[in-house]
Amino acid sequence: MEREEPIIVVREYDAETDRLAAEAVDRICEVGTSGKVSLCVDLLGDPVSRVRHSPAYLMLVAETSGPVRETVGVIRGSVKIVACGRKMPRQGGGGTRTHAPAAAPIYTKVGYILGLRVLPSHRRMGIGLKLVKRMEEWFGEKGAEYAYMATTKGNDASLGLFSGCGYSKFRTPSILVHPVFVHRLPVPRSTAVLRIPPADAEVIYRRRLAATEFFPRDIDAVLANPLSVVTLLAVPAGCAAAERWPGAEAFLAAPPESWAIASVWDCGGVFRLEIRGASRLRRAAAAATRAADRAMPWLRIPSVPDLFRPFGAWFLYGIGGEGPAASTMAAAVWREAHNTARGAAAVVAAEVAEMEPLRRGIPRWRVLSGADDVWCVKRLAEEYSDGAVGDWTKSTPGPSIFVDPREL
Repeated sequence: MEREEPIIVVREYDAETDRLAAEAVDRICEVGTSGKVSLCVDLLGDPVSRVRHSPAYLMLVAETSGPVRETVGVIRGSVKIVACGRKMPRQGGGGTRTHAPAAAPIYTKVGYILGLRVLPSHRRMGIGLKLVKRMEEWFGEKGAEYAYMATTKGNDASLGLFSGCGYSKFRTPSILVHPVFVHRLPVPRSTAVLRIPPADAEVIYRRRLAATEFFPRDIDAVLANPLSVVTLLAVPAGCAAAERWPGAEAFLAAPPESWAIASVWDCGGVFRLEIRGASRLRRAAAAATRAADRAMPWLRIPSVPDLFRPFGAWFLYGIGGEGPAASTMAAAVWREAHNTARGAAAVVAAEVAEMEPLRRGIPRWRVLSGADDVWCVKRLAEEYSDGAVGDWTKSTPGPSIFVDPREL
């Protein structure tokens, strides 16, 4: 006799009554339960934390109906306005021969799906599909024209589900992760790294990066968030900006030949990470580097932090720059971020487009990094807010993307 499938109800998450059950679903569905080396996430007792800092967000739960209700699935989503294309300025409309006006962004409203979980005991019952469809309804109510999600190339179940919902592969960014060492990393003397205030960072981002795909129109809110630690700007040592910061407007009016910028987000305020499933040999090797560094600190041995216990991460976002030495400047920004993270985080990470011009300046450890991310997208609206882009889902990839740190 076949088992009768339970009736599933999808409703909005209630923090007072659903927190423990939602945490249990997340915990059971962690990839790390297979025994393989994997990265596990602890949301610090707040299942909504990964979207809480977004302009509009929602979490849904799926539960069985009846006298004894069981939470069997969860999903998170957010809605925001991002850049989806660019309008080139008209010829002769201002600017100088060396610094032409930047392209103007074309914005659209998008919904982002993340944190979809269904208990193993209740899979292949259409629960994931119900959660996605209900989230898409909310996206539509909020006026979103597109929906997108991120997964990995090897997650066949996720790719199959979203492909069946009308999503198509869109972008394939890489995640670059590097451990934070005990000792400071030297910044080249030829480069000065400045810490600029959020207001100046906003001006530079809007003037130079606003047309980058997925650039959030509310970048001011991102920079003002308490989790946004600092914005770093690298310029040639000895240039006017290095001697005395003139403000963003004056800097952009006469920028140095090369420069790079990035902001730092403290993910430890939202979640903590932990590597599970590593062999005893790998754990011992990492511990040996720390022991050697403690015994001989003058050698400045690159000791690997303890990643096999819960640890914090810092994330570089808004990576951009100009000039022939921009990637070198980006490397200086990364080193300064690393040095600032000492004692506060165990790794510094970034996510960049496949063809990102500055990725050479962002170091990574292969064992921690990967190029297997897949972003999938779906058009929700029948009409377009701006005909200059057309169907964004069919657009060719640009050299860069802007990864919003509020939705990692």
